[in-house]
Amino acid sequence: MQEEENLWNSMLISLKEKGGTRLPTDKSMIIIGDNQCGKTTLVAKLQGIDDLTKGIGLEYAYIDIRDDYKEDHTKLNVWVQDGNPKYSFLLKFALSEKNFKNTLIMFVVSMKTPWNIMDQLESWATLLQDYIDNLPIPSEELREYRHNCIKKWNEYIEENVGDKNGYWEPSLGDGVLTRNLGLNIIVVVTMTDYISFLEKENDYKDEHFDFIQQAVRKFCLQYGASLFYTSAKEDKNCDLLYKFLTHKIYNFPFKTPALVVEKDAVFIPAGWDSMKKISILYDNMQTIRPDEFYNSVITKVNTRKAFAKDHEIQAEDEQVFLNKQLGLLNQSSNQQSAIGIPRQDSVMRSLTGVSKSGDRRLSLTSQGQGSPTKKIDPVKSANTSTPGEGVLANFFNSLLHKKSTQSPVLTKTTSELSGSKSLSLEKTEYDADTAAELNRLAKRTLNLSHETSAETNLPENRIEEQISTTFGEKSSSEC
Repeated sequence: MQEEENLWNSMLISLKEKGGTRLPTDKSMIIIGDNQCGKTTLVAKLQGIDDLTKGIGLEYAYIDIRDDYKEDHTKLNVWVQDGNPKYSFLLKFALSEKNFKNTLIMFVVSMKTPWNIMDQLESWATLLQDYIDNLPIPSEELREYRHNCIKKWNEYIEENVGDKNGYWEPSLGDGVLTRNLGLNIIVVVTMTDYISFLEKENDYKDEHFDFIQQAVRKFCLQYGASLFYTSAKEDKNCDLLYKFLTHKIYNFPFKTPALVVEKDAVFIPAGWDSMKKISILYDNMQTIRPDEFYNSVITKVNTRKAFAKDHEIQAEDEQVFLNKQLGLLNQSSNQQSAIGIPRQDSVMRSLTGVSKSGDRRLSLTSQGQGSPTKKIDPVKSANTSTPGEGVLANFFNSLLHKKSTQSPVLTKTTSELSGSKSLSLEKTEYDADTAAELNRLAKRTLNLSHETSAETNLPENRIEEQISTTFGEKSSSEC
């Protein structure tokens, strides 16, 4: 009976101890930084997801924290402050005197714009300092928070140095915690994959990146902050940052030492760094002095090659475009007319205006004195389908080659067509030879019109129209 009671007691004690070590649920992290510095992407990476919807003002998210050894889990509250300073008043919903001791601050800057790193860090740290000064935290309580920051810094230096049960503390190094806010702070430099671009396109050397690193590390010394260089694109130091957060907030074990070899994956925990270690970077600065003004060394460069978007091309108004083209065509036409070249639009109309199979254009031009010459449209000749047109061409050709001292004048009239649609030509003011030729031509053309209309279904009035038109042109030319 006594053994059973002891067994139950041991089980209750074990459950009590296990329940007493449950992960706290009131821990928070506030992420502060300018817009486009990678805050949202970093949170998504810490959550283990691909993307996270970005909002404005003050965003809330959470990160699942699991303790596999004790089979326990909790949620870390994450507040993402908008990069626009006008939303800084929303900070009161994330940081108050009640949750001050349970809050970690993360400053985020980007290697995409290294010339802005120090200005952004200084401006946000000053804003946070002013906000904390206005919080209704008792001075004694705030002093205790700051004392804990100094204690944690010194505990990292050597775990076996000093009496941990007492109040012995080694003296702080030069520049360490000169601006103690009483909060755990981590500085994260994102997008370190842009280092290679800065080297290729903007002639950044190793001494430039060493100069950036020493400036950021001095800032971290002042605030007692840890430093991480991360790249979500290349997945550098993101998992390590998650483990370090669980260590700083939930006291999970963490044994990774400082990493300073790779310039795009730097990790420096709070308490490890010092001015002496930072001075090692000075040896690589051949043309740069470490005490130079930051923005005089890391100047803003033109990044259009890397980040430029396709420029939108504004399309010209359709009517304006057509009016311009019309002006160009008119100008070209006037120039061609001035030098005797036929207008292109006239030529095109003559080429495309063949709508009637029996239509032919004949023009008579005078070459020399009393020497008329026939000019026939080649396109019309190629499309000739009526036999009567060949007769007309031969007739006029014979007339043009006949030598006469006086040009004959031809007039034509068309009589009303009877039931058999006979055709007669009245002859005036031409000689007997010409009259005989015209009579012969009229009879032959009339016979051909009957044959052609039966074969090609071409109406006789079309042929009559052709003869009338042709004779009219001939009379006009000879007059």
